[in-house]
Amino acid sequence: MKPDMSSAPSAFLIAGPTASGKSALALAIAEAFNGAIINADSMQVYDTLRVLTARPDEADLARVPHYLYGHVAPQADYSVGHWVTDARAALAQVRADGQVPVFTGGTGLYFRALLHGLADIPDIPAALREGLRQRLEDEGVHTLHAELEARDPKLAARLHPNDPQRILRGLAVVEADGR
Repeated sequence: MKPDMSSAPSAFLIAGPTASGKSALALAIAEAFNGAIINADSMQVYDTLRVLTARPDEADLARVPHYLYGHVAPQADYSVGHWVTDARAALAQVRADGQVPVFTGGTGLYFRALLHGLADIPDIPAALREGLRQRLEDEGVHTLHAELEARDPKLAARLHPNDPQRILRGLAVVEADGR
């Protein structure tokens, strides 16, 4: 028996760790509530990582509509900001089709950005990003963390000194912002 659609939520958000049953639950909910699944996993967006990331197989994809799986080339510069833009477009399409969106994935930042928005940060020029990557290779993560600490102590205090990705992003924002 199908549930009464008048009582269906406007969207479902299913988050959790790897191999916790999110995909099976998302399929069950999407089938029960005339839903469509929107990926919220930062690795499942990449087109070459089907097996490694446990992306839905062809049988699952045929059961209900799926969005934002395998649509990004691995060499592409794809950020949470890009995902939010894509997710909003998918959400609009799902609603236009009269379906209930079922967001599922394990990337908490994606869910936070979808629900609460993103910080207003400047565009980061590719040359700046590449220069910082080179400095990371040449000088090491601890030197860059120390620089971030001097330029933005509050941000540096929130980041682990061994987290090169976030340290590079922090320095890029500080530099692009003129601080």
